[in-house]
Amino acid sequence: MSFRGCLVAWLLVLLASVALFFAAVLEREPLVSRDETISPTSISEARRLLAQNDPRRLRGGEERTAVIPVGLLDAGINHLASRGLGARAALMVVGRRAELRLTARLPGLRDALYVNLRAVLAEAEGEPRIVSAAIATLSIPPSVAEMFVACAIRAAGAGNEWKTVRQALRGIDFDAAEGVVAVRYVWQPDLLKQARSLAFTTQDMARIQAAQEALAALLDHHSPRVRLPLGRVLVPLLTCCGTPTPERGRAALLVLANHLAGSNLAQVLPAARTWPRPRRVKLTLLGRYDSAQHFGISAALAAWAGEPAANAIGLDKELRDARGGSGFSFADLAADRAGTRFGELVAMGSPRLEQALRGTMTDAELAPALDGLPENLSEDEFERRFGDRDSASYRQLSNEIEARLAALPLYR
Repeated sequence: MSFRGCLVAWLLVLLASVALFFAAVLEREPLVSRDETISPTSISEARRLLAQNDPRRLRGGEERTAVIPVGLLDAGINHLASRGLGARAALMVVGRRAELRLTARLPGLRDALYVNLRAVLAEAEGEPRIVSAAIATLSIPPSVAEMFVACAIRAAGAGNEWKTVRQALRGIDFDAAEGVVAVRYVWQPDLLKQARSLAFTTQDMARIQAAQEALAALLDHHSPRVRLPLGRVLVPLLTCCGTPTPERGRAALLVLANHLAGSNLAQVLPAARTWPRPRRVKLTLLGRYDSAQHFGISAALAAWAGEPAANAIGLDKELRDARGGSGFSFADLAADRAGTRFGELVAMGSPRLEQALRGTMTDAELAPALDGLPENLSEDEFERRFGDRDSASYRQLSNEIEARLAALPLYR
């Protein structure tokens, strides 16, 4: 056989091998079929875990053990696979081992075809090790599977983050009976930075930076400590970067709430160190600084509710801890409720809100009148007048606030 004939024969063999390989690894049914939504249960578990491992109370080099529900890890792995790879993933624990499943659909085909990957992980000192793996029905060596996982992590844009996590890991224990995974690690300050990098996409960061720059520009020509109605800043901030969308609205409210809390955004997002800082202007709602603060913080919390990024940076704790005021105030409660309703409108991309943003917004359009609402009640005074929050007198005032809110066109 001539050289050309041999070359053609080898090419045919190679093509046939490739065809057989794809025939073996491509399947018509996905191994993992789910959306990327994170459930309220996972959000609640993430908040509890953050509270137990609050990085502000940890010292560098301190060894800790985080007991993580399997359901939370499952939701987080699926979110990362969905966002970074356009795939779906699942994690389950059986006995003292865990099984990772990943499904990726081949793009551009009329008929759906999927690559399904299984990997079984065993406990080990340091990071867990893959002991068996398969693509569809084709077994692959564990070393090849680990190389594939590393490539997938890098493709998802989390290579540096995974390197930091691996350096911090001291061991992982799987417990199917309790439904948890115990992660032993040595705390490193970079871990929090990496968690924030994973939580926010590049697009998120660009929107937050644009909102920060817009707020700085809006406040730059005002004298320091001047009192400025919230509506005069809120409307241009929400419309600064084009047509309002939930994503742009969330970014704007995060920046605004951080300003109202008197915090430096760089404490939450290290990248913000190089961004312009807004001038310290006193924003007010119905003539009150506290009301503007409560409105803005509640709006941000409502707009970010359920967003993984908010949980990764402990947004709810960061902002709630910053709220001002002394004692219990029904005026603050009214501002909180108005802010929550406003944030919900932002999150859902409300056409009513979009229409309102085409004009100006007065304080009276944003929040209900505060006339007659008791303020600054000490604990003893609150108990004497209302007993507790289940009492008829408390519910009467709470219902009055809701009625005032419902009377506002924006919240009907």
